[in-house]
Amino acid sequence: MFSNINRTAKELLGDSSLSLPFITPEEADINVSFEFFPPKTEKMEQVLWQSIEQLTHLQPQFFSVTYGAGGTTRERTHDAVIRIQEETGIPAAAHLTCIGASKAEINDIAQNYWDNGIRHIVALRGDAPEAMDKYVPSTDGYAYASDLVAGLKKIANFEISVAGYPETHPESVSSESDIDNIERKIDAGANRIITQYFVEPDFFLRYRDKLSKRGISVPIIPGILPVTNFKRMQEFSKECNTQIPDWMHVLFDGLDKQPETRKLVAATLAAEQCRVLYENGVYDFHFYTLNRAELSLAICHMLGLR
Repeated sequence: MFSNINRTAKELLGDSSLSLPFITPEEADINVSFEFFPPKTEKMEQVLWQSIEQLTHLQPQFFSVTYGAGGTTRERTHDAVIRIQEETGIPAAAHLTCIGASKAEINDIAQNYWDNGIRHIVALRGDAPEAMDKYVPSTDGYAYASDLVAGLKKIANFEISVAGYPETHPESVSSESDIDNIERKIDAGANRIITQYFVEPDFFLRYRDKLSKRGISVPIIPGILPVTNFKRMQEFSKECNTQIPDWMHVLFDGLDKQPETRKLVAATLAAEQCRVLYENGVYDFHFYTLNRAELSLAICHMLGLR
């Protein structure tokens, strides 16, 4: 798979014994974290909490909860973050964006998180509202993620994660200007980079090398997206500048109406992606769960986590 997509089964499994290329529990030295979004309905809320309960047993570094476009899920994000940390004992990270609120409002939200024991913020610029052709900073708000990071650090000593784009942010004029932006966020006080999802591990590894050459030494965590719906993934990938290789189309061809088979392919694909990264010195992984635990559980199992 990936750079080894053409290897034979004999090469993968060995000549005489079954030797799967994954990580045993004895070898496992990885850290994981999981991302959720605020549920909209009672049924979705039940699914979310079932997933959280299952993933809690893996003792992740943290759970994070996203923030809707334009701040549309502010209250639901807040409630979910507080409840996760109180009920699971796992540190919870709240997403916070520059969109849809003044500096004063965002500062109040951040202070409220701190007062409620939340110490980790995922600081993002956020997507422009649908009514906007392109992002325009608010005159009374934080303009960019780097400004938000600096503002949060003035409120309290938050642990702050920021976004990185292995294949370059879709609005950046070049990969170098994109890294300039990352550098501004780190200089403002960010502690960690969590990347947009990608398919080919080489994109992440090259990105890591570029950041290292800039002297950026904070942890760079790959964002892993198990494929639950390949058509939707293709649509979203166009928006976020993620390349979908031809071989991936072949793997998911004909599986639109076979969800169980699709899950098996998705879990194996993501586990192999993580294995390749692990072999290249990556030991931390952030999973975009889409509020469902089964694929992330299967992948973590193949990575040696129990």
